[in-house]
Amino acid sequence: MLRPILAAIPIVALTIAVPLVNRVEPRFLGMPFLLGWIVGWVLLTPAFLWTVARLERR
Repeated sequence: MLRPILAAIPIVALTIAVPLVNRVEPRFLGMPFLLGWIVGWVLLTPAFLWTVARLERR
């Protein structure tokens, strides 16, 4: 039950949550917050998928 939830978190964060975080301020490493949000989730997605793959092997 945990695997589908973990796999869905990045999808939800990059699609449904984007209108909620669509702000220019605060800045994240000099980028508008929305761009920082997207970059952060693009970098975090492999960690979520790696965790799902590890749980699949068990």
